[in-house]
Amino acid sequence: MPSAAISHIAVDPRIRGGRPHLESSRITVADVVLMHLRIGLSLEEIAGKHDLPLAALHAAMAYFYDHREEIDRAIKDDDAFQQAFRGRNPSPLREKLAALQRGE
Repeated sequence: MPSAAISHIAVDPRIRGGRPHLESSRITVADVVLMHLRIGLSLEEIAGKHDLPLAALHAAMAYFYDHREEIDRAIKDDDAFQQAFRGRNPSPLREKLAALQRGE
């Protein structure tokens, strides 16, 4: 018999690269972890903002604690990808703001 937490979590290779996500949503467990632990939103705030069942968010956090290495690695990989992308694709707006700050 599957646990309640597992009933709210799905893995589908067609959704978000096969990463664990909330059923009937494209929001991954890692997304929930980032919003809750890094940004500091409560699970209630996330539920209200994204119209998600609170039980699914608790399930996502339970899944995270049961699979912490996997989720932490996914977050680290996403951060590395984002940094590499920014390095190859500088923001014209950021460059313009930096030039203005330098007085150019």
